[in-house]
Amino acid sequence: MIAPILFYGQPFVISFAIASVLCFFIIHIFKTFKVKDRRNDVRHIHKQDISRFGGVAIIISFIIAIFLNKYLFFDHIVWSMIIGGVLILLIGVIDDVKPLSWKSQIFAQVIIILLIFIMGVRIEFITNPFGGVIWLIYNNIPIISLLFMLVWMLVIMNAINWCDGIDGLSGGIVFIAVVTLVIISLQPHVAQPPIAIIATIFAGSVAGFLIFNLPVARIFAGSSGSFFMGYVIALIAIAAGAKIGTTLLVLAVPLVDSIWVVLQRIRDNRSIFQGDKGHLHHKLLDKGWSVRRILTLYYFLTILSAYIAVSTFALGKIFALIIFCSSVVVFFYFLLYGDKDKSIV
Repeated sequence: MIAPILFYGQPFVISFAIASVLCFFIIHIFKTFKVKDRRNDVRHIHKQDISRFGGVAIIISFIIAIFLNKYLFFDHIVWSMIIGGVLILLIGVIDDVKPLSWKSQIFAQVIIILLIFIMGVRIEFITNPFGGVIWLIYNNIPIISLLFMLVWMLVIMNAINWCDGIDGLSGGIVFIAVVTLVIISLQPHVAQPPIAIIATIFAGSVAGFLIFNLPVARIFAGSSGSFFMGYVIALIAIAAGAKIGTTLLVLAVPLVDSIWVVLQRIRDNRSIFQGDKGHLHHKLLDKGWSVRRILTLYYFLTILSAYIAVSTFALGKIFALIIFCSSVVVFFYFLLYGDKDKSIV
């Protein structure tokens, strides 16, 4: 019993310690030297300047802890996380200092995904809920796999970025999601210790940042942090044997929020990439909810979806995803618009 705790606990403690120390110093440097990053964007609720460089701590602590772990074999998956992390760090810091256009951000994300695809990262198949698998590579031609991977990673990366609107939200959801992936990786029928180690290290990095990001936040993840969190979650799902359904179910709440916002912007004839305060958590704030109350609701829903993801298989997971997402939509609709006299349009 002690050996497994040390085997998986030590990587968590190392990445947690590095991330928390880095966050502490970033906050101190930001306040002492009044380091300039971009003004907090329209989605954030804080009036004062708060450092957006939390992603620096998450990414650096993750990479250092990966290199310090003697049990990991540096295959194409591990290298893609490291190289992708460095690139996201550079692009994210640039965006956090001087905002990039949404086209530049998407272009950079596509380039990173193409790079790791060239390195050998593939979604070779997805589980067929009615039995067997659906192959995405035919006659050694990976075009369908590439297209699926582009859509998959872009959706997850940007869904996490979009839900980064109030203190502790994106980091808390990602932490719950990655702990779920650790649990699944350690189940006897899966048995993927390397994936569990990587996920444990990532959980430690996110937790080290999260203790400074919970209300009232002293640091934000920024573009580098939110994109990297989505990037690693999407990659772990691929490395764990195309756990696409599982990851979609665990991230159901931010995905529902993303779809909600996209449909709302299309209805209003606005660009789907134009930032605003139309997200579900912003609407709850407008209804008078506190940040802590919103976090409690989101964490509860995410833990519930994670439990369902761990407890179901294949066809059951698909039905669970449809039912859970539909229930969340109905729940939020009545929560926000049930009282028409007090609803926020």
